[in-house]
Amino acid sequence: MADDRRGTGAAAAPGHLAAAGARPAGRASAAAPAAPAIRLGCIDYLNCLPVYFGIERGAVEWDGTLHKGPPSVLNQAFREGRLDVTPVSSIEYARRAAECVVLPDLSICADGRVASILLFHRRPLTELDGRPVALTASSATSVVLARIILELRYGVRPEYRVAPPDLEAMLAEHDAALLIGDDALLAAQAFPGIPRVDLGEEWKAFTGHPMVYALWVARRELAESDPAALRRVIRALQASREYARNHRQELVAEAAARRGLPPELVDEYFDVIRHELGPRWRQGLMTYYEYACRLGELQAVPPLRVWTEE
Repeated sequence: MADDRRGTGAAAAPGHLAAAGARPAGRASAAAPAAPAIRLGCIDYLNCLPVYFGIERGAVEWDGTLHKGPPSVLNQAFREGRLDVTPVSSIEYARRAAECVVLPDLSICADGRVASILLFHRRPLTELDGRPVALTASSATSVVLARIILELRYGVRPEYRVAPPDLEAMLAEHDAALLIGDDALLAAQAFPGIPRVDLGEEWKAFTGHPMVYALWVARRELAESDPAALRRVIRALQASREYARNHRQELVAEAAARRGLPPELVDEYFDVIRHELGPRWRQGLMTYYEYACRLGELQAVPPLRVWTEE
């Protein structure tokens, strides 16, 4: 994977990866050139805000660059070497495990209900065999999760089609539609009468495990060549997450204002979404990978290479 770190001027793919909150890395001296600024990805959904709130507020020092986008865009940017550290879809890590390391004690996860990965449907799930189902292009993990639930839990094999995240347009031509993140939260508010299932609840009922939707990863070459830089990233993310915990009211107010959602809904959502990676969560993740293998989405269950644990 090519290394193209260029400090605060790192170019993003036009219309895809947006640079936000970048700080100057400082002036390099002739004797000791400054290391390239770390390019940090951020999922541009509310489920990531509790991890980045301190950084975005300027309460936590961050001298790298910050780049926002949906999960699929961050996945691609990491693959192409345009990000050094970023959250990626859990399934994306599994497909590229040899090229990266997992940051410790950090993920996007939920134990049961997740509230922002929703399958809206016009007919019962048991009647979707051979029927058209619209899938979001925004997340790879949720697409595989939908297949696990529909094919292995309900025993149906729909005709899957990728569509833009517009619920009315999706359901005009499909019998069910998968939305994730803020798109799902907003659609649930806008269309309360459309039946829907929460795929986190379905996963819990099917397996008994919690679900890990995304992992924070770093390029393996960064971890090997500049471990001090990676430690600084981890400390910044941990401090930013702690800042959000200590400023809950401000966090909720900011999130509600960004998306036009009721503050009480956002407050509850931040209780549902978790950001950890302990043994119970890892077991759930490995179970997800096992089912992904059964569906042919993975060739093998990858080892979970957590940095400092290797």
